[in-house]
Amino acid sequence: MYGLLLSVFLLAPPLATSGTVTFREADPAQSGVTWVHNNAMSDHRYLPETEPPGVAIFDYDNDGWMDLFMVNSGTAVFFRPRTPLRHALYRNNHDGTFTDVTQQAGITADLFGMGIAVGDYDGDGNEDLFITGYEKCVLYRNNGDGTFTDVTAGSGINPPGWSTAAVWFDYNNDAKLDLYVAQFVDYSSLRTCGAPESYGGNVQGSPAQQRYYCAPRIFRPTPSHLYRNEGGGKFTDVSQEVGISDHLGKGFGIVVTDINNDGYMDLFQANDMVPNLLFVNHKGKSFEEVGLPAGVGYSLSGQARSGMGVDAADFNGDGWQDLFVSNIDQELFSIYENNGDLTFDDLSLKTGVARVTRLLSGWGLKFFDYDNDGLIDLINANGHPDDMVDARSRGVTYREPLILFHDEGNGKLADVSQSSGEIFKRRVAGRGLAVGDLNNDGYLDVLVGVNGGSPILLWNNAETKNNWLGLHLVGTTTNPSAIGAIIKWQAEGRVRSLLKSAGGSFMSSHDPRVVLGLGKSEKVDWLEIHWPAPSQRVDRFTSLPVNRYVTIVEGKGIVK
Repeated sequence: MYGLLLSVFLLAPPLATSGTVTFREADPAQSGVTWVHNNAMSDHRYLPETEPPGVAIFDYDNDGWMDLFMVNSGTAVFFRPRTPLRHALYRNNHDGTFTDVTQQAGITADLFGMGIAVGDYDGDGNEDLFITGYEKCVLYRNNGDGTFTDVTAGSGINPPGWSTAAVWFDYNNDAKLDLYVAQFVDYSSLRTCGAPESYGGNVQGSPAQQRYYCAPRIFRPTPSHLYRNEGGGKFTDVSQEVGISDHLGKGFGIVVTDINNDGYMDLFQANDMVPNLLFVNHKGKSFEEVGLPAGVGYSLSGQARSGMGVDAADFNGDGWQDLFVSNIDQELFSIYENNGDLTFDDLSLKTGVARVTRLLSGWGLKFFDYDNDGLIDLINANGHPDDMVDARSRGVTYREPLILFHDEGNGKLADVSQSSGEIFKRRVAGRGLAVGDLNNDGYLDVLVGVNGGSPILLWNNAETKNNWLGLHLVGTTTNPSAIGAIIKWQAEGRVRSLLKSAGGSFMSSHDPRVVLGLGKSEKVDWLEIHWPAPSQRVDRFTSLPVNRYVTIVEGKGIVK
């Protein structure tokens, strides 16, 4: 009966759309962002070729304008580039253009890169970088003068094998940012596959001699790693101590949020072809994995899926953090409603997400209020991991469109892609995705990493003219990024709240600032910042500007 209802639902006509904001794709010749990702694709079809790149939006030089970072591949046991490859750091010129400053900044590490995590781990006010990769990761300390120093060797951060996503957060509330690094499969064999063990299987007409990308199910899962920040640039691997390494996975996306509202940040990890992991943080002492009883480990039919991208937000405004995870085609994406008792309900059918994503394979994604109406929308980058899927699976393609969902305010997410810009009519091999305000107009722009192609930079055209307030939070006695802070505000008599989470998407990092969508309200009645432990201070403000950014320092208020 369930299968029949699912089929009927998925074949139903699409929801009426109501989007009023379009995104304009930047011309690389005009923006200056001319870097192209090299995915090292070979006739052998080595599995790491399929996944990157991660991307980031962050302010590396503290000038108040967000800059760009894109991860590239490099030397590995299965790949020797003919000419040296480089990652890409682009400085924002404040006029819609960007300048490549990678070499000047000292970003020269050679590794087969996957993702990027941004965070001020040493609390000096400068955002540092952690690049994940196959068999190697790199930690860059931001020197505060436009340059970075590779400090990996003395840091104690040395995850083995294949690292994918990473996220900075304060797991033990000691005011220092710790680092979680997800690990994918054991690929030490460098095994490649014929059709029977590939994503599509041995379909009729598959050439016996053809090499395909192996389905990850045939490789062993591995434990992820948690590194405690000891101060002074030193980290200790506490994965065994806190129970993280007891649970093997095939980790892709990670998001840090507080699912039980106890003031300690929890972890949700999407896994490929094995159950997702949900780690509940027990007061910074240990983590308990509850994915199965919570209802987020498997699909509605009890199957482990190909989890890739993740995010968290209070989607329905009930004060509890909900979760989202994207999967491969035919598996459906899931939006999990938090019931407030450590259980979740999958709303993918009810919200309309299932119908739209049935034939898509999702990677980078983000909950964000793109039109500043106060409701949480969603964007997804998609693309199949098998570059030959077009010839092997009806209705599924290697390159796929981006999808933009608009929150209708009635529990439905309407697909407004076709009315939101020409980019949504194009197909790409989308992977990492980051969201941020690149021109400081209060409307969030989007950066998408493309596997083996040029990144996509999308300007938000802001047609709604809704009002907004932007916040840059700086912790002093709490962690410097204020991860875990609860923001509460009232506009036009309505009280809303938002938790500052960390991570999310797929191997990418977002603009760390927070934009509050105010709709047509011309003022904020009041605003409260509930700083996370160990501070737990509450700062309250009643005279606030609109349509501008303000910096709020814990205990000092609004500063210039």
